[in-house]
Amino acid sequence: MGSEVKELSMSASNKNRFNRRDFLKLAALGSSSLAFRPFSRLLLPEVPQADQLGRISVGKMDVYARPDVNSQIVGALYEDNIVPWVREVVGSMPGRINQRFVETPYGFVWGGYVQPTWNQPNVPVANLQTTSLGQGMWVEVTIPYVDLTLDNPSARAPWLQYRESIGLPARFFYSQIVWVDQIRADESGQVWYRLNEKYGSGDLFWGPAEAFRPLTVEEVAPINPGVPDKRIIVKIWEQTLSCFEGKTEAYFARISSGALYDAQGNLVDAWATPVGESPIWRKAISLPLSGGSASAGWSLPAVGWVSLFVGTGVAIHSTFWHNNYGEPSSRGCVNVRPKDAKWIFRWSQPQVPYDPGDVTVEMPGGTKVSVEKKEI
Repeated sequence: MGSEVKELSMSASNKNRFNRRDFLKLAALGSSSLAFRPFSRLLLPEVPQADQLGRISVGKMDVYARPDVNSQIVGALYEDNIVPWVREVVGSMPGRINQRFVETPYGFVWGGYVQPTWNQPNVPVANLQTTSLGQGMWVEVTIPYVDLTLDNPSARAPWLQYRESIGLPARFFYSQIVWVDQIRADESGQVWYRLNEKYGSGDLFWGPAEAFRPLTVEEVAPINPGVPDKRIIVKIWEQTLSCFEGKTEAYFARISSGALYDAQGNLVDAWATPVGESPIWRKAISLPLSGGSASAGWSLPAVGWVSLFVGTGVAIHSTFWHNNYGEPSSRGCVNVRPKDAKWIFRWSQPQVPYDPGDVTVEMPGGTKVSVEKKEI
């Protein structure tokens, strides 16, 4: 995935890259475009030098001497700690399906909540293209995480309200996708993008431009659009997804479907991924996802490569909050790695162009998704 992102970034045109003349042009817009002193604290995070990194995505993870939870605990890592990712190995984690551990310089960490990331800052662009959505562009976070400033307080989205309530900043993570609708520069020359979740709660953010890679029209283009007989098979008992063209398997991915147990170990049915065949009826480059009640719900912003196929919310989509593929742990959706979600999005019907990046179709819908559960 890391090399893929680098390749796409290098293929982008250089004509829109930011230079001194562009900064002076933006600065001339007026004092409002320079009133970013509160942003001075929003520096890009310091991260270890390594080809691949891992981000701890939950509150605390023990570090073990060996890839075995019964081995000596040699330390602890905390939420959003960034560590060098040496390799992934199979170990021993009783009670879990996922037996993968990530080796770090400090020891071994169970891999289910270590997000694979890379640190790939970008050269800011100077101009936004004109689209049917107005001036703007789709961008992807290409560093482990980036802190943001809310442009239009107070917080609206539940995820943001929660972070504010416990004293945490607004933050996006590697692989999240969002729309940029403004570019500004401060008096030091730092360039900022304004981030607008097109279908979110209305929160607008400013973030340092280096954290975001502009998506290109080419990388959203359909894969094998002329093939008529496409279908997707999700096997719950195997935690796998296969894309078929006729009888040929064109793509394979590990998944995480609806969780079987709650945090207390109780069996639950409410989170099960619905079994049966349904067509993809809406696809979006980026959507906020949420569910549950006000007191016990969940809220996730800027989720990339979303393909909805059941009801109003069950989808195949990118995942940045865990790495627990091969084990049911979602709230009903089919969680896949970002690069898998992107491939499925581009390959399946309906086709979605860069502009507007969101398509809804009437029945009979697009590519059929068949969710199968093995009967015992």
